[in-house]
Amino acid sequence: MNELRGTLDGLFEEVNCCVIIPTYNNEKTLEKVILDSLAYTSKIIVVNDGATDSTPIILEKYKDQVTLVTHPQNLGKGMALRNGFQKAHELNYRYAISIDSDGQHFPSDYVHFLELIKHHPDAIIIGSRDMTSENVPGGSSFGHKFSNFWFHFETGIKSPDTQSGFRLYPIKRLHKMKFYTTRFEFEIEVIVRSAWKGIPVLSVPVKIFYAKGAERISHFRKKQDFARISYLNVYFVVLAVLWYKPMRFFKGLSPSNIRAFLKKHFIGEEESILKKSISVSVGIFFGIVPIWGYQLVSAIAAAYLFKLNKALVILAANISLPPLIPFILLGSIRTGEIFTGNHTHILFSDLSLETIKINLFTYIIGACILSVLMAVAFGILTFLSLSILKKRRK
Repeated sequence: MNELRGTLDGLFEEVNCCVIIPTYNNEKTLEKVILDSLAYTSKIIVVNDGATDSTPIILEKYKDQVTLVTHPQNLGKGMALRNGFQKAHELNYRYAISIDSDGQHFPSDYVHFLELIKHHPDAIIIGSRDMTSENVPGGSSFGHKFSNFWFHFETGIKSPDTQSGFRLYPIKRLHKMKFYTTRFEFEIEVIVRSAWKGIPVLSVPVKIFYAKGAERISHFRKKQDFARISYLNVYFVVLAVLWYKPMRFFKGLSPSNIRAFLKKHFIGEEESILKKSISVSVGIFFGIVPIWGYQLVSAIAAAYLFKLNKALVILAANISLPPLIPFILLGSIRTGEIFTGNHTHILFSDLSLETIKINLFTYIIGACILSVLMAVAFGILTFLSLSILKKRRK
């Protein structure tokens, strides 16, 4: 053991990394995970998340070989990881590899994380499991695909296994971030928020062992924990659509980026002029139609449903940016006056939530009609402009 440890422990020392083992009532597998990890490194933190089985007795045997963090009661895996991160930070580690205590992961894979982090400093590295291997339950495979899809939607990053608990975390980078979840959903929160902070989220293949049937102990509660993860993803989707994606788009604007965007999405030959024109129309429609708070979400949904140019839909839907909102509001009211016969005499200086409420019917009718008219106008204008550009290029 000492010879084997000496080989890899030097690598743990080089990258300043430790191992965190969160555990709760895994008495059958915990000791083996600890022993197998000790074969590779002495830098181990075990977080006892309020276990009620023989876990404390097992940990007593290794109190001189590992660092212990104990919760008086069960707080959840997310809280166990967060307190493990805190302890790792106090011990001045730069990185920590988390490994579950249920025995499904192999400490021999530590080396893959350590080698990769040397080339990609301060990244999060997720151990990607082979979900087609023997004994993988159907529910796990579905949850795996479900989680991967939403992570990609929320961050734009494709990851093959966002649910794996076998990961390397950049402790120093995470220390200043705020997290709010405490259970299994934390493993989604940490990678989404990290990606939004610009922390790379990478993957490395790892081996996996799933015990058969009743032999496998899991504390994941299918209904409650899946619901928690679903609620969190809904929250992140809303944030991504209303804040992260628009901010990322506008932060990336530069003369060269704008030219590249126009060349790819407007001038490029991949899609027909008609499809591009319809994409602009749909974006303009949802940008004006009075469903505030759901405009961009609805526009993106329509783009996916009708297989439109998503970039053009999102760009056009941002016609409702704050500087243009007064013009849209007044234009909606003026249009509503024409079709309802109500005369409000509202000017720019009169616009407020109160005046909109008082004239709500006029505004809604006008906004619905204006959204259609503007969508048609911008669609035709786009079609004509692109047709002229195409002829000139030829």
